[in-house]
Amino acid sequence: MSIDRSRIRVKAMLIAPNAAGSAHAVSLNVPTAENPNGFHRLIGGSVEHGETHRAAIEREVAEELSATIGDLRYLGVVENIFRYEGEAGHEIVFVYTGRLDPEPAEAGATLTESNGEIVPVVWRSFADDGDALPLYPAGVMELFRIEGAQPAP
Repeated sequence: MSIDRSRIRVKAMLIAPNAAGSAHAVSLNVPTAENPNGFHRLIGGSVEHGETHRAAIEREVAEELSATIGDLRYLGVVENIFRYEGEAGHEIVFVYTGRLDPEPAEAGATLTESNGEIVPVVWRSFADDGDALPLYPAGVMELFRIEGAQPAP
């Protein structure tokens, strides 16, 4: 299924810390023209017509990971203007934090996209120490830190 990037899309995404508070779950996406080594993206997806952004993140996590979210907390909004395979994209992203139940495995975890594609889920360090892959939406971790949701080291 092709994604129409000609319109602004509304998304809900989750910063999901592990039990130790040292890392958060992200999808590992394939290389693109803009990111030849791939990229990380927060868990979540599009808000459907007539759905609240809170309901959207709960639905997306249930659909993609067969999980629920504990301690769900709204952090704020980021605007994500980007290019994907040369095509311009624009998203308004409602950002949440919360714990996944069950928590994805340390290795070998996956999520299932709405088109049936299986995507790896990995744990990205909050320290971002040496992680060569960019995280999208851009700027989201700054919102996480500003809102005081950063786990203690």
